[in-house]
Amino acid sequence: MLSPKVAIVDYGVGNLFNVQRALESIGANAAISSDSAEILGAERLVVPGVGAFAEGMKGLQERGLAGPIREFAASGRPILGICLGAQLMLTHSEEHGTHAGLDLVKGLVVALRQPVSGGEQYKIPQIGWNSLRLPDYASGSLWDNTILRGLTGEPSVYFLHTYITTLHDPRASIAVTEYGHDRFCSVFQSKNISGIQPHPERSGQVGLQILKNFLEQ
Repeated sequence: MLSPKVAIVDYGVGNLFNVQRALESIGANAAISSDSAEILGAERLVVPGVGAFAEGMKGLQERGLAGPIREFAASGRPILGICLGAQLMLTHSEEHGTHAGLDLVKGLVVALRQPVSGGEQYKIPQIGWNSLRLPDYASGSLWDNTILRGLTGEPSVYFLHTYITTLHDPRASIAVTEYGHDRFCSVFQSKNISGIQPHPERSGQVGLQILKNFLEQ
């Protein structure tokens, strides 16, 4: 049974308890925390989140958590951002103005492109199930040493978002998703730092496999 100590960062914005329950269901010792010492003492760190980018960064800064998250990432221990948490790991966001992020991975958060006519069959935000696919540059072995290892084909996961990540290094993108006019990075991994735009805690067995892979990094 897996039992790594996982800290789930509480910064006032997030789907904390569902993430905690999902991690505990696969054997993690998962605690929700806004305490810097507890965060820095964990073996794994999860930054969840739903909501606006600026509000998320404000929550981190008001609680004094941006520094500890950067310190944790610099230690080489695995860190996972989920939805808004993944976006906060990038350099900047264009959501309602320009806002600085944690800058753990170089990139930008931009809006999904809106439908241009009433006849288009998709809506913003994207809500519901969609597929993870290999990026154009990648072979079938790309996922072998990542948080997506063990998944095959085009696994379906649950999304709820209006904004997407664009990376300066496209090879940090390990999965892409198509929606409307966009083909965007839905999962990234750069050394010990991973981010996933969909919600693994709401994605059934596929989501649990992703979280299990994260625990085993």
